[in-house]
Amino acid sequence: MSSRFVNPFTDIGFKIIFGQPASKELLIVLLNELLSGEHHIEDLTFLDKEDRSENIHDKGIIYDLYCRTSTGEYIIVEMQNRWHSHFLDRTLYYVCRAVSRQMENPLSKEVRVPDTPAEENCGILREGEVSYGLRYRLPAVYGIFLMNFKEDGLERKFRTDTVLSDRDSGRVVNRNFRQIYLQFPYFTKELDECSTLSDKLMYALKNMNNWNRMPDALKEQVFSHLDRLAAKAHLSEGDRIAYDKAVDRYNVSRIVENDIREQAIAEGKAAGKAEGRLEIARKLKDSGFSIADIARITELSPEEMDKL
Repeated sequence: MSSRFVNPFTDIGFKIIFGQPASKELLIVLLNELLSGEHHIEDLTFLDKEDRSENIHDKGIIYDLYCRTSTGEYIIVEMQNRWHSHFLDRTLYYVCRAVSRQMENPLSKEVRVPDTPAEENCGILREGEVSYGLRYRLPAVYGIFLMNFKEDGLERKFRTDTVLSDRDSGRVVNRNFRQIYLQFPYFTKELDECSTLSDKLMYALKNMNNWNRMPDALKEQVFSHLDRLAAKAHLSEGDRIAYDKAVDRYNVSRIVENDIREQAIAEGKAAGKAEGRLEIARKLKDSGFSIADIARITELSPEEMDKL
């Protein structure tokens, strides 16, 4: 039976849930749970998701979600359904691009500075009135990446937080550059094990594509809001057509991945030799499988894997 809810791991499903004006309250709850103890968002504004490049050889960036909080921080939120090469490099580029844009944008030449050294209340100075150093005072930029795959460049765990810190002491050097990676294949909690709102939100995102109703245990108001936003029955005709096409692409990609995996297992067993398994491993690597998955499927030794 078809699910009542959109699949948040499709591009348009994610944007239906979190990227429309009616989603703002839900997005703020999600972000505050992820940033709990570090920052609290009262309000935010959705920004133009396209970062146009002035270089004719660079197509620029189209973020999934790009927003600014009422206190001046910038937040990029990306949903990535499938593995691709150099994913971590791309996320680094996204955040760095957002940081550099704060200096390049001629509309953001106002700098907020304290009225006096002892006061926290701030006044605003124009560019010509600001000292050289204060012109480089930047707002924080957060990159939050929800991943429906395992990334070999990260630890084998659900959440990875990256900061700019001293290698020896671990002390954070600059708090304005933050990345949060969420690898959903590593989120294995059952609903009765989810004691925090954050865990419940992650559980819902991972499993809601299989539901016909919200579980009774999800009683918080945020899940009533999620129910309304994500229900297929509430989509406009245009959104429903676009969503169905996105689901088709999602399902086809899954089928292709499974076919490659099954073929690799069959061919690996038939070959039986290290050289044959190496050839299968190369095909899997070219198809985007992780090193860990390749090793498990082909049963190659670490020394043999090094040949890849």
